[in-house]
Amino acid sequence: MAREHVLVVDDEQDVVELIRYNLERAGYRVTCAATGEEALALARRASPDLVLLDLMLPGVDGLDVCRQLRGDPSTRDVPIVMVSARGEEADVVAGLELGADDYVTKPFSPRVLVSRVKAVLRRRTRALPRPTDTIRVGGLVIDPGRHRVTLDGQPLDLTASEFRILHLLASRPGWAFPRARIVEGVHGANHPATERSVDVQVMRLRKKLGPAGDLIETIRGVGYRFRDDAADER
Repeated sequence: MAREHVLVVDDEQDVVELIRYNLERAGYRVTCAATGEEALALARRASPDLVLLDLMLPGVDGLDVCRQLRGDPSTRDVPIVMVSARGEEADVVAGLELGADDYVTKPFSPRVLVSRVKAVLRRRTRALPRPTDTIRVGGLVIDPGRHRVTLDGQPLDLTASEFRILHLLASRPGWAFPRARIVEGVHGANHPATERSVDVQVMRLRKKLGPAGDLIETIRGVGYRFRDDAADER
């Protein structure tokens, strides 16, 4: 039975009780906060394993809570799942770019919410590859040391940018990468490459990957991720 500690931050008592009931039923320890200020204090004092964070809070709002948690060395590595009725594309992108690990819109299925929590915690405990580690997913082998990718033993002719995009996504399976973060991760800050160019490069990369192209999933309105279940094939 899971015993991870989840901090639930929401000012709607009925929503809090619904989340608390389902998380405790799944075996998690749950602490609740109704304001951003209370959430920040609890996160620093109680060191939760994950924070479920509503955006629309009295006082310090959810985006600012996320920003402060990511800026504090004691909490910056705690996974954050945003839960909000604000499901517009701009809100989702803003949350993910601030460092949220996932985003669930209200109304939500309790079973789906618990599954998202489990998935984020599973990714947190999975050992991430070092920058020089070879990544193997089925027949796909990504070797950063040799700057080489093979599929079923056959080398793929990738451009430098295509290789970097593939390696970036595959190194964090299940992680949602907004297009702007892909540009920065591949080309560095202040690079003139556009978010549209990422779409073009991913399209070409998928074509070169052939049947393995579906390992790269599109997150509508946000960006891309490497299939989370693919990591189990390593």
